[in-house]
Amino acid sequence: MSNHHKINYVELPAQNIAATKAFFTKAFGWSFQDYGPEYCAIQDAGLDGGFYHADLKASQAEGSALVVLYSDHLEDSLKAVQEAGGTIIKDIFSFPGGRRFHFIEPSGNEFAIWGE
Repeated sequence: MSNHHKINYVELPAQNIAATKAFFTKAFGWSFQDYGPEYCAIQDAGLDGGFYHADLKASQAEGSALVVLYSDHLEDSLKAVQEAGGTIIKDIFSFPGGRRFHFIEPSGNEFAIWGE
């Protein structure tokens, strides 16, 4: 299968790269490759990407794209987010095709996790 014109990489702002890395490592087991003090590449997350230092944040309400993760065990993922320091902004709700919740990570970016 060709990767031509496929989504290949996603970059997100991070007000505090160290806190963002610690959150995703604890909550989901992601790892990171640092490229200087203002950029880190996301590894082991399913889609390649990175966080760059900025005083911005990705929020669906502000028109940003929403990054959505998949979970085999949605309630366990919600607990992992909370234990890692994330803030739940939309508790688990149903939608056509499954259930999901939204959270904010330490740098203020909004993510969602869904499950069937």
